[in-house]
Amino acid sequence: MRSFLTSPHSPTPRIDLDETVEENGPIQPDQAREDLRQDPYPLPKEFEWSLIELGNAKECTEVYELLCANYVEDDDATFRFAYTADFLKWALLPPGFKKVWHIGVRVASNKKLVAFISGIPAQLRVFDHQQTLVEINFLCVHKKLRTKRLAPVMIKEITRRVNLEGIFQATYTAGAYLPTPMATCRYYHRSLNPKKLIETGFSALSRNMTMQRTVRLYRLPAETFIPGIRPMVETDVPQVTALLNAYMKRFSVAQVMSEEEVRHWLVPARGVVYSYVAEDRQTEKITDFVSFYGLPSTVIGNTVHNQINAAYMFYYVPKGLGEDLKRLQSLIKDALILAQQASFDVFNCLDLMQNASFLEDLKFGQGSGNLHYYLYNYRCKPVPRDGMALVLL
Repeated sequence: MRSFLTSPHSPTPRIDLDETVEENGPIQPDQAREDLRQDPYPLPKEFEWSLIELGNAKECTEVYELLCANYVEDDDATFRFAYTADFLKWALLPPGFKKVWHIGVRVASNKKLVAFISGIPAQLRVFDHQQTLVEINFLCVHKKLRTKRLAPVMIKEITRRVNLEGIFQATYTAGAYLPTPMATCRYYHRSLNPKKLIETGFSALSRNMTMQRTVRLYRLPAETFIPGIRPMVETDVPQVTALLNAYMKRFSVAQVMSEEEVRHWLVPARGVVYSYVAEDRQTEKITDFVSFYGLPSTVIGNTVHNQINAAYMFYYVPKGLGEDLKRLQSLIKDALILAQQASFDVFNCLDLMQNASFLEDLKFGQGSGNLHYYLYNYRCKPVPRDGMALVLL
């Protein structure tokens, strides 16, 4: 999630408390259902709450249009995320989703959707403790209504609804620094179509570099390197689940996925998520796994290109569960080749997990933004970047 609120009374660790975290765990205890607020928080009189049914094409389109026009832009208002309806269904309808956590705000008079916030359930391991929580995302308020103070009420309302389902912890991300993140990661970008990226202003020609030399610098091989690499299929789910959960044990914070969740999140869906496995041809055992998802950005005010097709690193497992960094580099290089073959212009990732080991050699450039990870109502020790293995969309 790109923005969230905390206050001195919010159960989120704050740096100004000047305390050292000695033990990981909830800040405030769970509450009995009868002790919780039962009625929705009041909105300004001209607005009303709305449950969003993402399986309904009309309502899904309303959310898509709201996000496309009003969600995150870069600081120069040049690029804006262009979520698709298929992406939103993938992101917000995982196993165990709750419709009551897909919350809209409408204008009471004409029913126009002007704000949205969502939550999805997840199992997160924080050091040695596995915690059921929600991932909060897609907080969006129409640009013309940002003085109406809708966001704080929406956050309180989704917190209330999550609590009523017996869950009292959440995780979210933000580009802005709020006291106090459990981890902070940096964005990195690898050009796949450098000419287009330069023409849109996403990147620029380096000093003493021509366009021709830049294109040559970022050229990738036509074929993948790892033998037996192929698109993942549904019958791979049990092996991929076992590999992924084994590899995640390397890290301090990681999502724990069931086979049902792996089937949802990682089985390929064209235009949304792309997953590949390397299979040993003799044993027919899967040795490696890599995935990325697609999220285009609208280019605002450019007469040549109207969209950048961006791939984002999702989850991966190299052969040997990360002990062989050369194998990891080969796996990610193959992911770059496969993303380029799928017509992506840029490949983005964070410097979490073991990503720092390949960023320089594979010609990733450091981006200008950080992504801060937060826990709500859960205290934990600071997590280094290479200890973080949670990827939020």
